[in-house]
Amino acid sequence: MKTIRIAMVGFGNAGKALAKIILDKQEALDKTMGWKLKTVAITTATRGNLVDENGIDLKKTLKDLECQGCFDKTWEAYREWTTLEIIEKVDYDVLIEISPLNIFTGQPAIDHIHTAFGRKKHVITANKGPIAWAYHQLKTMAEKQQVYFFHETTVMDGTPVFNLVDETLPMCKVMGIKGILNTTTNFVLEEMAHEKSFEDAMNEGKRRGFVEADPSMDIEGWDAAAKTAALLNVLMDANITPREIQRKGIEDVTYEDILKAQQAGKVIKLICQGMVDDGKVIGMVKPMEISNDHVFASVTGTSSILSIQTDLMGELTVIEHDPEIEQTGYGLFSDLMRLIRKF
Repeated sequence: MKTIRIAMVGFGNAGKALAKIILDKQEALDKTMGWKLKTVAITTATRGNLVDENGIDLKKTLKDLECQGCFDKTWEAYREWTTLEIIEKVDYDVLIEISPLNIFTGQPAIDHIHTAFGRKKHVITANKGPIAWAYHQLKTMAEKQQVYFFHETTVMDGTPVFNLVDETLPMCKVMGIKGILNTTTNFVLEEMAHEKSFEDAMNEGKRRGFVEADPSMDIEGWDAAAKTAALLNVLMDANITPREIQRKGIEDVTYEDILKAQQAGKVIKLICQGMVDDGKVIGMVKPMEISNDHVFASVTGTSSILSIQTDLMGELTVIEHDPEIEQTGYGLFSDLMRLIRKF
């Protein structure tokens, strides 16, 4: 039996979803692939830290968080270490970086990944910050250290985007991308089209749990800009940051704008787009009118869509329908399976 030792940085909803998938799929993984996934470290900002080279009991971990919101300090695995100490000291094979996003710097996730690469450890991340702000640097270091760097979950949860291009489109050159990638703005615009005020639409999204208490990063287009930068960096070798994306959010879109678009047979969507202009990759995020007969107009609620323009396969489009946190957990798990196949 071969074993991959996992260290997790962060253990919020995505981490818990991944832990549940590992528990559910471990027996099948043993039988079909001969591999065991052993979590040897979990480090968090507020819930405590765990280290056990023999493998952390994920069932107990999940139960502790459900019952008391933090790890049991009397547990033998509990450690009063910092996150960087755990990344630097623990003997693991792959670091799964799922700490909270800092959309303006990508830190401290960039430093976490850099430190793991320094120890020749593989990295999987769901944090779009490092991909949006330091992808070229991190990719170069991973190649130098001969380790793998996977990040499927950073843009569309578990939907294959990067893997689609990397694994199934050999020698295809990506010429451009276009998509609807921010669910908050998509939902708000849709609710406003049904004659709800901006404030009522926001409150409804908060009630349903997918609009943040402070939604400004979504409404002003920053989240979409970070996803656009990540896509362009990976798929088009842009070496761009979110601040270089031409960005306009939906903060100034009014019901009158939406009504005018409806009368013309169109809907307003926040569109992420990337293309080559005069030999340079450029990206933009802005509200655009989309014809009702276009596939983008059918993307409603919390669904997302991405079209990829290529030189050899034309245009390919993937849609993710109303994802839940399980899809994010699966995105991380699928990267683990990809890592296993590389060994």
